[in-house]
Amino acid sequence: MAGLANRILMKKAAKVAFGVPLSDEVLERHPNYVWTGIPVGAEFKSVSPTKQLSLKKAFSFNPDKPLVVITGGSQGSENLNTAVRAILPSLLKITSVGLVAGRKHYEDMTDLKKYENWDHASLESNFRMWEFNTTMNELMGAADVVVSRAGATTIAELAALKKAVILVPFERLPGGHQTKNAERLKEINAAVYLGDMEMMKDPSKLLQEIQHLIKSPRLRADMADRLHEEARSDAAKRLAMIIIEETA
Repeated sequence: MAGLANRILMKKAAKVAFGVPLSDEVLERHPNYVWTGIPVGAEFKSVSPTKQLSLKKAFSFNPDKPLVVITGGSQGSENLNTAVRAILPSLLKITSVGLVAGRKHYEDMTDLKKYENWDHASLESNFRMWEFNTTMNELMGAADVVVSRAGATTIAELAALKKAVILVPFERLPGGHQTKNAERLKEINAAVYLGDMEMMKDPSKLLQEIQHLIKSPRLRADMADRLHEEARSDAAKRLAMIIIEETA
């Protein structure tokens, strides 16, 4: 749902561009509404199975093991990091893990470096942690499962990458936008939704959701397909055309 300022502006707008699909009923009531999608970088695109294996190798992970990438964005998520700390030993028994701890919280997570073992330039463990990764498209492209917050742009990037995702929205945001994003995708079976407070109360629930997806390749593929239907590779072009048409 749009915030108050947007709702006021929408009443006067010639066109209103939406990042999410709109129902036929909504489009009939509002002919000036249009689904354009959210523009993302051209580097965010689905990768072939062969390319995915290559990307795992590039990040020094075992290409024969599943990979879970967990990220709270560039600044990180204290709650996601805390949950990962609690479940990491169990998680590493079933999958490789890449954790983007975030610039704000990385220093508080350095104890997890004990799980990241190297022999010269070769990763001997199945865990890596970054403060931030500048090639998130490649890191998430390598993943079999991505655990993430539920911001609209992040979801658009994951949709373009065609990934199976577990969304853990930041529930205290004004307007609850991330929660609404995650709930909508859960309803159409395009993502797993795990509440932030639920996860903090019992971090094993995050472990259970990851285990379920790791053991269910068909489910992962189906979810990824449904999420990918949300992607609009030409979103920037659509927005540009609307601006040109309405200002001509």
